[in-house]
Amino acid sequence: MCATILKFDGGTRGTTCGNASSKTSRRRVLAAIIGTLLISAGAHGQSTTSNIYGQVTPGKGLSVVIRSDTGVTRQVGTDSNGRYNATQLPVGTYTVSLVRDGTVVQTHQPVVLNVGVGVNVSFAEQPVQAEQLAGVSVSANSVPPIDVSSVDSRTVITAQQLAALPLGRTAEAAALLAPGAVPDGGGFSSTTGAALPSFGGSSVETNAYYINGFNTTDPWLGQGGITLPYGSISQEEVYTGGYSAQYGRSDGGVLNLIGKSGTDEWHFGGQVEYTPAGLVGTQANTYYANGLPPSPVAGNLFDPNSRNSQWTSVYDAYVGGPIIKDKLFFFLSAEMSNVGGQSVGPVASSEGSPINAGGIASAPGTAENYKQHLPKWYAKINWNITDKNLLELTAASSKQETSGTVYDYDYKNLQETTLAGYANDTKSGGNFWSAKFTSYITDDLTFTALYGQMKTFDYSVPVGYDPGATYISGATFQNPALNNGVPNNGDQIVSSLTNPYYTTNNLRLSLTYVLGDHTITAGIDNLQSRALNQLTEVSGPGYYWNYGSTPNPTQALVPALGVGPIANYPNGASGYYVSKNISTQGGNLTAVQHAEYIEDQWQVTDRWLLSLGLRDDGFTNYNAAAEPYMRQTKPQWSPRVGFSWDVNGDGSFKVYGNAGRYYLGGLLVTGLEANPVLITQQYYTYSGIAANGTPTGLTQVSGPVSANNFYGQTPNPNTVTAQNLKSEDQDEFILGFTKTLGSSWIYGAKAMQRSLQHDVEQDCDDQVIINKAASIGIDDVSNATCYYFNPGQANTFAVQDPSGAFHNVTLTNAELGLPNLSLKYYSLETFLEHPFDGHWYGKIDYLFSRSYGNTESLGETDIQALAANLDTYWNFPQLMEYAGGPLGQDHTHQIKAYGYYQITPEWQVSANLTLISGGPKNCLGLYGPNQTDPDGYGSLYNWCNGQPAPPGAAGRLPWMKQVDIGIRYRPAFAQHKLGFSLDVVNLFNSQAPLNEYAEYNTGTVPAAPNPLYATPMLLQVPRYVRFGMTYDY
Repeated sequence: MCATILKFDGGTRGTTCGNASSKTSRRRVLAAIIGTLLISAGAHGQSTTSNIYGQVTPGKGLSVVIRSDTGVTRQVGTDSNGRYNATQLPVGTYTVSLVRDGTVVQTHQPVVLNVGVGVNVSFAEQPVQAEQLAGVSVSANSVPPIDVSSVDSRTVITAQQLAALPLGRTAEAAALLAPGAVPDGGGFSSTTGAALPSFGGSSVETNAYYINGFNTTDPWLGQGGITLPYGSISQEEVYTGGYSAQYGRSDGGVLNLIGKSGTDEWHFGGQVEYTPAGLVGTQANTYYANGLPPSPVAGNLFDPNSRNSQWTSVYDAYVGGPIIKDKLFFFLSAEMSNVGGQSVGPVASSEGSPINAGGIASAPGTAENYKQHLPKWYAKINWNITDKNLLELTAASSKQETSGTVYDYDYKNLQETTLAGYANDTKSGGNFWSAKFTSYITDDLTFTALYGQMKTFDYSVPVGYDPGATYISGATFQNPALNNGVPNNGDQIVSSLTNPYYTTNNLRLSLTYVLGDHTITAGIDNLQSRALNQLTEVSGPGYYWNYGSTPNPTQALVPALGVGPIANYPNGASGYYVSKNISTQGGNLTAVQHAEYIEDQWQVTDRWLLSLGLRDDGFTNYNAAAEPYMRQTKPQWSPRVGFSWDVNGDGSFKVYGNAGRYYLGGLLVTGLEANPVLITQQYYTYSGIAANGTPTGLTQVSGPVSANNFYGQTPNPNTVTAQNLKSEDQDEFILGFTKTLGSSWIYGAKAMQRSLQHDVEQDCDDQVIINKAASIGIDDVSNATCYYFNPGQANTFAVQDPSGAFHNVTLTNAELGLPNLSLKYYSLETFLEHPFDGHWYGKIDYLFSRSYGNTESLGETDIQALAANLDTYWNFPQLMEYAGGPLGQDHTHQIKAYGYYQITPEWQVSANLTLISGGPKNCLGLYGPNQTDPDGYGSLYNWCNGQPAPPGAAGRLPWMKQVDIGIRYRPAFAQHKLGFSLDVVNLFNSQAPLNEYAEYNTGTVPAAPNPLYATPMLLQVPRYVRFGMTYDY
């Protein structure tokens, strides 16, 4: 239960936490087809390659020779219509030549090939005889700027743009340039601290990450993935829709990073960047917006963000070149980011519901002087075994290491006081390696194989940890008569203990076969992930104390859990109580994901391209005993159909569209409930508060209770998921056009619609299942569990009778008392772009969009929850009443403008403008007009002060407005190899809240106001100034 503290350069400091196979005959048929193709055919480009295609005047003895700057040479023929297509080309710079009878008659150079973006290199008929030509060289500027060979929706950001624009130094910050990409309203960060983006209204957990074709996505929670050192990114490809059949396991966006490679020329260099603390803007304090707690610390002050300070330094170095000219190359880079400063925690933990108690990275009542190291390195070897056989080896590492000293904090005088202890030493992130082999078996047949392994971890070890001290939460709700009006947060600053690590294996095999007008793709894409040493438990004695109060102690405190009125017990008439909270969960977990795909890129005519693809995904999740608890291996067909129409036949006007289905498997975190889980609260009244913050004079009000029946029992795999559970899947439709405007501009528009077809959530209303079982003669079943199920439809649940036998019980959606599933997103984008012409580049993009429904799929933005087993959607019928409306990632208007201008060969200026309308403001309260709590979830119902409150009923958050500027200087006296830079990010220090606390009540009955309701939970990163110096040889 942690929130985030913002880090400059678009990241976050700290973490955000919550409570935290055999195949069917049809699958065998598809596997057999692919097996045949792996012998006799081939696959369309992997995610690290692209293609060069074009048209020549038909004739005898013609061929096209393509040579890369690493010495790889391919020669392809032309068909009877003069068309050619060279597929599976690694990204890079090429020389493309037309050859007639062995003589070069025309050449295009340089041709820069971006990942996944085909380049049309056509050759015009020459008015003179070939034997009279010594060769004609044509500049790359004559290449049409529009790729008519693709049918998807993507943004490719080049190394030139990354260096020129004033961006945060993360792949995620660069991805925000893509249309429909917005900062996550939940404030979630990657395992290495980068702030995560949302694409197309989707949860951040539904994104996928790749480096040089290897899947580096976080396997536990889907929180980002391993990325490259910023200066080592050759190209960043951001898919926002319309992925081909070779991609899967994403309902959001895909970040595909292509690392730099060595060439025949030696290159080395380095970069130093520094953000001084004195040039960081002041962040706004946040204040209680809905009254005060019983024991306020400093009036209405909640979080003194203005007292935070931070500096950042970055050191980067690289070297690359030939080991053997035209044969063997290497590239090696390293980056070290150091961050330091002071982070002041809030006056108290964020009071909310029992299952969303909040919290923040720095313990309440303290300030932390912290240090952070973010080491990254990247290595790449390219071996041209022959012109027809290539081997690429990649290895990379990205980690985040933190440590700090913690002091008690005087919020009235805004200063540190005495030493409280030391923050945990933490290390997260990990390493991976991969190997990719490409063989151009013939001019028409290409085979590729990729295999790699990744290990990530979430290491956290307390320094000077006192196992005898108990963690205190909710200190501002202590009885002020017992603490002299001063909240006592105790001596324990460590809330939980954990040290897990994760492994991932990824195997991809594919073939590409060009058969006339058809480019046929077939392949397999297998992924296996494991969570090891996955155990999280409360610090100290294994429990923590959470203080609370109720305005009417004569009413039942938590009636749904059998917790009665505290007035019936000594010291309860005052309305003050405390709960003893235990949370222990974990165990090893495994997720196995298999996919087969086949695709045909059919050039129907010179102007029409059809993309016809089919993918079959299968997912199986295992518990610690290696027993499958979630199996989704029946054929799950994902059709992918797209078209591209080259309207004028010259690449100046393209109309395109696609339709597809996308499946998503269960993350490792879904297995938390597949192993024993113990999450309970036990309520007491008290008569005193000890010097260490713990309650004294306790009188027990209840035994241990659990809203979701998590009492530490080992679940049977049959009772973890509904029978025949369908995977989450989403349908998507795109229609758009791109057109040149004169010789210098491109404009276009695109419409997109996404619709969730099936979702995987948890149903915890076990009583309705027990009642249905009894109605059909199955009595005395043991069924205290939450099931993963498909909301919005009938589900079949397994229940166990006293003899141990299992029975299937089917309930319709109406019997479950739930609404129909709804999650839809639609958008309309328009853009105008000026490609770089040697002088300037610019693009402006406007997007109108809506994201609405009654579920966000994975996660819940307003309460900062990730994963189906950590959000509250669908757990009980009452939680779904009035749940429909605009969702957390709904931003109606988005305007983005960015570009750079080369004033002289030495001076360059750049700027970004971002305007994003605010997301919905929610008000979550106790249930119904009488403000009760039928499910024991506290203030998490779509009711506000006794009135229905669907999402957005409280209005909208303000617009996010941000201007970033940059200046680059490369002096001529240093041959433009030495460079200086100055960036100002968030020039006007805008402080718009990106999310607010949505819980109107404290979570107990009767209703009491939550002082934090409508208080900003997450703010824009404040202004910072960054200086840089680079040298590139």
